[in-house]
Amino acid sequence: MREILVTSALPYANGYIHLGHLVEYIQTDIWVRAMKAQGHQVTYVCADDAHGTAIMLKAEANGVTPEEQIASVKASHEADFSKFLINFDNYHSTHSEENKQFSELIYRRLNDAGHISTKDVEQLFDPEKQLFLADRFVKGTCPECDSPDQYGDNCEVCGTTYDATDLKDPHSTLSNATPVLKTSKHYFFDLPEFEQFLKDWTRSDNRLQTSVANKLQEWFEAGLASWDISRDAPYFGFQIPDTPSDEPDKYFYVWLDAPVGYMASFKNLCDKRAGTDQALDFDRYWAQENEHKTEVYHFIGKDIVYFHALFWPAMLAGSELRTPTGVFAHGFLMVNGEKMSKSRGTFIKAETYAEHLHPEYLRYYFASKLSDKVEDINLDLEDFMQKVNSDLVGKVVNIASRSAGFLVKKYDGMLSEICVESELLEDITKTGDEIAAAYENREFSRAMRLIMQCADKANEYIDAKKPWSLAKLEGTEQEVQDVCSVAINIFRQLMVYLAPVLPELTNNAKAFLNLDDLSFASRNEWLLGHKINKFKPLMQRIEEKDIEAMVEDSKASLTQADAPAATESSKPAAKDKTPATDANTDAEQIDYIGIEDFAKVEMKVAHVLECNHVEGADKLLQFTLDVGEDKPRNVFSGIRKFYEPEQLINKKVICVTNLAPRKMKFGVSEGMVLSTGEPKTGLTVVTLPDACVVGDVLA
Repeated sequence: MREILVTSALPYANGYIHLGHLVEYIQTDIWVRAMKAQGHQVTYVCADDAHGTAIMLKAEANGVTPEEQIASVKASHEADFSKFLINFDNYHSTHSEENKQFSELIYRRLNDAGHISTKDVEQLFDPEKQLFLADRFVKGTCPECDSPDQYGDNCEVCGTTYDATDLKDPHSTLSNATPVLKTSKHYFFDLPEFEQFLKDWTRSDNRLQTSVANKLQEWFEAGLASWDISRDAPYFGFQIPDTPSDEPDKYFYVWLDAPVGYMASFKNLCDKRAGTDQALDFDRYWAQENEHKTEVYHFIGKDIVYFHALFWPAMLAGSELRTPTGVFAHGFLMVNGEKMSKSRGTFIKAETYAEHLHPEYLRYYFASKLSDKVEDINLDLEDFMQKVNSDLVGKVVNIASRSAGFLVKKYDGMLSEICVESELLEDITKTGDEIAAAYENREFSRAMRLIMQCADKANEYIDAKKPWSLAKLEGTEQEVQDVCSVAINIFRQLMVYLAPVLPELTNNAKAFLNLDDLSFASRNEWLLGHKINKFKPLMQRIEEKDIEAMVEDSKASLTQADAPAATESSKPAAKDKTPATDANTDAEQIDYIGIEDFAKVEMKVAHVLECNHVEGADKLLQFTLDVGEDKPRNVFSGIRKFYEPEQLINKKVICVTNLAPRKMKFGVSEGMVLSTGEPKTGLTVVTLPDACVVGDVLA
């Protein structure tokens, strides 16, 4: 029996849980359940990530204390996770005594070992709010291309990255005041000292997926930088201990104490279970000399790999604690092939989904899409309905519903004493080994394919034997019982295999099958001479009207004035950023233009001849567009993080053609490709039917 500790990334305590977040928690929960079903001791912990400037400002806007704010959100998060059958062994908060103690322990050990340094940092300061401004709280004119209204870390028009202090005409998004430069002493973790350790660690023992390790290699080649781990007051978090008494208060940057929350939540659980038969030993899992061979795994989104695969293992190694056995990253969620959209109603809250559809439908659909790769997955709502109805209702549940009636009515629910199709049942039983391996390797889509192949074999067998026809003939009583008994045995195997994905369905199936155990080992004992109970419907078909209602409700619920902003990353809302990641403020700002100005815009149908990445630009794609003129146009667009070039080649798009050419670092841009959405949460290129004529002016 293996001893395993599992965590998911901590949701930020500043907003609701949506379907994009649930990809990760469902993936982790399925893996944990599968490993438990195979007989391993697995502990699954998580917590709310409760610190940072965004929390402080949100609480202020709501007229409550930060403690009240995070308590309310934590309760909401736990309710949402419960709806989706996410079975944490412990759910805690980073605003806890355990987290404070471990954060200070790690800091002091790093400091004593000489891994902490200080230096003066010049930052923009809001004179009205009396606080230093994170990059996302500053806007101004891009120093490279003069585009207005750009955030303090990069320009979404030309793709240039810069310091907030480089912006022209900067203003605070919190007060609209002009920020001033102010110097403050900051504390840094000397990450470059761990470069060789990290190079070895990231390539050893299959700790990371290959694509993640390759991405980290790019960062090694660019050079690691010391990590700023401090923030100035006012700040909601833990004060850094042992600082000089004459210095202003310094606080741990939220990303330092966030991963420490994994340890804190586990320690909280250890304390709760002390003295019971489920007692856990904290040091058995976290001591550097781990002779017990315990395992620790983190499931995260691909956007926070930098923190979990560089900062976190370096912090742990430097403070003489064990490092993770593995860090597993996943991609983002698309809905109907596009980024989640508020206007289309596809930015769906967990709560809204659960009001209309059973959460197990989503658990199965995600499982059918997830692999061990770092790939975005697509929730196609039409395919979602058809797949659930076909696979779960039409194939799996149908096996039981087609067979149970005969057994209950004619044989008092008793199954045959012998199996007349032992070869078929042995084949499906042996397939369990492949399914178990697929679960462990996080190849859930492969596991679902194998399970549905077993379901197909059962239905083919039932169709071939036709027990409904046999029952009408004389002298076939034993054959009808035998056929239906084989079907029920296969159904039991399918319940064993689907239990990690569909815990509620399989729990209800236990009552029908008159069983207490659906562990993986139980599949080896066939049900012979066993009595089942009367069959009751286990799952209903998805109706299109329910999906439509969910989408409509999502449009409504996400336009409420108090709805918090959210990203598609593992965090519902952005925190302070190091390095640059997706971020939003909690209030959407809209700049309006007059109808007279809008009427001057000329838009034409354009054919995408070429689309390419731009070397040296993280956010740009370069388009070669045919707009019906003598020569193609060259256009740059800041949508690289939302599209791969091949997705747009040969598409018909809309090009704004009467903009003045703009000289950029990477060339001259001769127009603008029209997109919808929000640069921080998702942009969608407006595409047109193939029948549209290139060069036509759009009114």
